[in-house]
Amino acid sequence: NFALGKGDEEVISTLHYFSKVVDELNVLHTELAKQLADTMVLPIIRFREKDLTEVSTLKDLFGLASSEHDLSMAKYSRLPKKKENEKVKTEIVKEVAAARRKQHLSSLQYYCALNALQYRKRVAMMQPMLGFAHGQINFFKKGAEMFSQSMDSFLSSVADMVQSIQVELEAEAEEMRASQQELLSLEEAVYTPDLDAAAPQINRNLIQKAGYLNLRNKTGLVTTTWERLYFFTQGGNLMCQPRGAVAGGLIQDLDNCSVMAVDCEDRRYCFQITTPNGRAGIILQAESRKENEEWICAINNISRQIYLTDNPEAVAIKLNQTALQAVTPITSFAKKQESPCPSQNMKSSEVENDKIVPKAAVIIPEAEQLIAPGTPIQFDIVLPATEFLDQNRGSRRINPFGETEDETFPETEDSLLQQMFIVRFLGSMAVKTDNTTEVIYEAMRQVLAARAIHNIFRMTESHLMVTSQALRLIDPQTQVTRANFELTSVTQFAAHQENKRLVGFVVRMPESTGGESLSTYVFESNSEGEKICYAINLGKEIIEVQKDPEALAQLMLSIPLTNDGKYVLLNDQPDDNDGSPSENRGAESEA
Repeated sequence: NFALGKGDEEVISTLHYFSKVVDELNVLHTELAKQLADTMVLPIIRFREKDLTEVSTLKDLFGLASSEHDLSMAKYSRLPKKKENEKVKTEIVKEVAAARRKQHLSSLQYYCALNALQYRKRVAMMQPMLGFAHGQINFFKKGAEMFSQSMDSFLSSVADMVQSIQVELEAEAEEMRASQQELLSLEEAVYTPDLDAAAPQINRNLIQKAGYLNLRNKTGLVTTTWERLYFFTQGGNLMCQPRGAVAGGLIQDLDNCSVMAVDCEDRRYCFQITTPNGRAGIILQAESRKENEEWICAINNISRQIYLTDNPEAVAIKLNQTALQAVTPITSFAKKQESPCPSQNMKSSEVENDKIVPKAAVIIPEAEQLIAPGTPIQFDIVLPATEFLDQNRGSRRINPFGETEDETFPETEDSLLQQMFIVRFLGSMAVKTDNTTEVIYEAMRQVLAARAIHNIFRMTESHLMVTSQALRLIDPQTQVTRANFELTSVTQFAAHQENKRLVGFVVRMPESTGGESLSTYVFESNSEGEKICYAINLGKEIIEVQKDPEALAQLMLSIPLTNDGKYVLLNDQPDDNDGSPSENRGAESEA
C-alpha cells in the first residue's frame, strides 16, 4: 500500500475531482472494456510487475548484504587482543571492508529505487485515470455535450503534471547515479574498522552518542553471549533499539553512574557502566578505540547531569578545558584567579580553624609551595609506608595479598563512633605541607586533571569506616581491610567547594629513614563529602575528650543514638576545626 500524504496534496485533490467524473461515466463504461484494457489496466500491470518487482529484488539483495556484513563483524569482534595473528586479522579486516562496501552499494541502490518509486507511484495513479477519461470522451458522440471546455483544460493540466513528475524522476535518477559513481571512487580504507587506532581524533565534549555496540549477556553460570545492537543516549538514559523495533527501550539510567574500561573475555574496546550504588552494570564492546573512548567520555559527561544545563555543549567544553588547564603549572595567585574555573570559593577563605578571617588577610599559597612539580600520582590503593611497617613486624607472617585481616582491628567493636560511607578511590600523591586545606584542593585538581588527560576511568570502590580510632577502607566483596589510617595521623580533611561528592584528607606517615611523609588521598563519595568530614572531626573530638570523662559524657549526650547503640550524624552540627566548608553539615550518613 502506497499511502498519499504530505507532499502529494495536488495529486490527492486531482483524484477527488476524478472521482466525480467517474460517477458520470460509469453508465457508459461497458462498451469501453477493450479500450480501458489498453489505457488503464496495462499501466497498472506494468507498475506492479516491473517497478514493484525491482524494489522487492533490491530489498532482498540488501538483506543478503546486511547478513554478510553481520557475519564479518562477528568475526572481527571475536579477534583476540592478546594473541593477535596479523595474517588472520588482515584477512578479516579485508572481509569486513568488502562486506561494508557491498552493503553500502546495495543499500544505496535500494534507496534509489525507493526514491524513484515515489515518482512512479504518482504516474501509476494518474495514467490509468487519464486513459480512462480520454477513452470515455473519444468513444461517446455525446462527449462534447457531456464535457465542457473546462474539462479539456483540466485534463491537459493533469497531463502536464504527469510530465513534470517524469522530469523530476529523471533528475533524481541522475543525481543518484552520480552518488553511486562517487561511492565507487572511494578507497576501501574508508570502510576499514579502527583505521586510526594509533592516534584517533576523539571528541571528549559529547553529551549524546549513538551507534552499534556489542552487549554482553549471561546465558548461564559461566557462559555468555554477545549481541550487536543499536544504542543511543536520550537525556540521562541509555536506550537500545533492536532490529525491527519501532522505538528504543531503556537499558540504563546514566545519572550519577560511573564508567570505566575493562578487560572482558579477551575482547578489545570493552567498557562497563556501574550504578550509583556501586553495583556492576552492563558491559559493552565498541568496534574501535575512537568509539570506545567517545562512549566513555559521553557517558561520563551525562552522569554529571550536564545535559540539564542551559547550554550543555558549552559546559562540557569548559569542563574539559579546565581539566587540561589544571595540569598547567600555576606560578602566582593572580594567574590562578584568571583561570576560567577557579578552585576557590569565597566561603572557603572566610572559615579557618573556627575563626572569622578577613578575606583581605587570607594568603593562598602557590601550587609549588603545596605540591612539588612533577609529583607522581597513585591511582590504586597502595601504601608504601604501611608495607614498610608490615615488613618490619618481626616474625609475624605477612599477608601476600596486601590485605589486612579483620581481627587486626579489635577496637572496632568498642568504638564510640562507627560511620560507613561508600567511596571510590581517585588517587593519592605526596605533598609538602599540611598547614592548610588548600593542599587538598590542589591535589584534587591535579588528580582529576591527570585522569582526564590520560583517560583513566577505572576507580576502586570501597567502604570507608570512620571510627573514633581510625579510618578503614574495606573491600565491599570480601569485607577485608584494604588500608587503615590512624585518626591521629590524619592532619587535614576537606570536601570540595563545588563538587560536593569529592573529599580528601592528609595523612602523616612515618618513613624508614626516621622522618615523616605527607600524602593526600582523594575520594569520590556517593553522599556529600561534608558528612565524611564531620564524621572525621567528631572522631578526633572524641579522641581529645576521652582524657576527660565529663567532657566525653557531655559530647556523647549531644549526639542521638541509633537502635543498635551507635551515634548518628545530624544536620546543623557545629563546624569542624580543619577549615573545610561547613554548610549542609551532617545528614544521617549511610551505614
